[in-house]
Amino acid sequence: MADSTAFNPEMVNLTSVDQATIICYLNSDGNDYDGRLGARVSALFVILITSTFTTCFPIIATRLKHLRIPIHVYLFARYFGAGVIIATAFIHLLDPAYGEIGPASCVGLTGGWASYSWPPCLALIMVMLTFLLEFSAEWFVAKKYGMDHNHGDNIEGTITSGGKAMHASDEPRRPSQSHQHLHSADQDCTAPAGAAATVDSQQDKMDIEKSEYADIASDLAFREQFAAFLVLEFGVIVHSVIIGLNLGVVGDEFKTLYPVIVFHQAFEGLGIGARLSAIPFPARPSKFIRALPWMLCAAYGLTTPIALAIGLGLRTTYNGNSFTANVVSGVLDSISAGILIYTGLVELLARDFLFNPDRTRDGKRIIFMLVCLFLGTAIMALLGKWA
Repeated sequence: MADSTAFNPEMVNLTSVDQATIICYLNSDGNDYDGRLGARVSALFVILITSTFTTCFPIIATRLKHLRIPIHVYLFARYFGAGVIIATAFIHLLDPAYGEIGPASCVGLTGGWASYSWPPCLALIMVMLTFLLEFSAEWFVAKKYGMDHNHGDNIEGTITSGGKAMHASDEPRRPSQSHQHLHSADQDCTAPAGAAATVDSQQDKMDIEKSEYADIASDLAFREQFAAFLVLEFGVIVHSVIIGLNLGVVGDEFKTLYPVIVFHQAFEGLGIGARLSAIPFPARPSKFIRALPWMLCAAYGLTTPIALAIGLGLRTTYNGNSFTANVVSGVLDSISAGILIYTGLVELLARDFLFNPDRTRDGKRIIFMLVCLFLGTAIMALLGKWA
């Protein structure tokens, strides 16, 4: 680490001074806390309420039948949230990581950190590890149970329209399609329960509760997608911890960061909740499994407020620009970026739009979904100008 304590900014010899010393001096501005404790405490509760509600909304839309939430409201939440996750990975995680441990940063110019560009390296490692985790799970399923993930079946699933359910084909699904159907996170089949009131006369032939094979497929699909979701939530929660700590000690920028972070956490929560709502939970879950979605929503909703409370407790001593803080934040941001890049591009975009045999053929609905996706990406990327 460069020694900036002995550096005198008023006596600089540009021909001999070390670049790392200058950068580290410019970054070591100490603790910026400037009061406004009441506003910071209010931020704790505002973020708690907004992030928890937006995270729970997609779950509420799919679980509480009597609410009858319109299908387009659910689709907006789901695909707007997917765009938010992708923008978060690149704009809110990978870019800050470069500022913290990148080649032009104080950390990146000192010691072993100067030997390589670590932000993209760490992100790449997490992309490959996340892929390996998912591939291993699917390979195990195919080997042990003979349930191959066939993305080539061009079969459209249940299409909801106007609160009624119609089937693109009256032919009941073959057993070999059951696992893929459950694993595809179909945008129509996972629509709010209130939007799909009844099913046709083929329901008794397709009822997975009456098929031992389909029960196994459902359980395996749930385990695979749930494991992938936990990786996603880990990446988002790590990012939320850093946001909360910094909001508790930031100086004059607090007045700008306060509203921006409220929207940031709300939109990010929408993405988390939408992904969670698409997971095919077992038809007859245990009480613990039934409570898991709400527990995970609460975990995300509480993370930033708790971190903010810790930041307020350390408001006069914590220095978010210190060498150690930059190392920790940079490494965690890079790791989280890799997780969200893989999840956003593969789990959300590729699986829902490119390799989903149950994707709707309704052109207007596809356009609506794409508009929501790009809108979420654009708005979250714009928020990166301030936070």
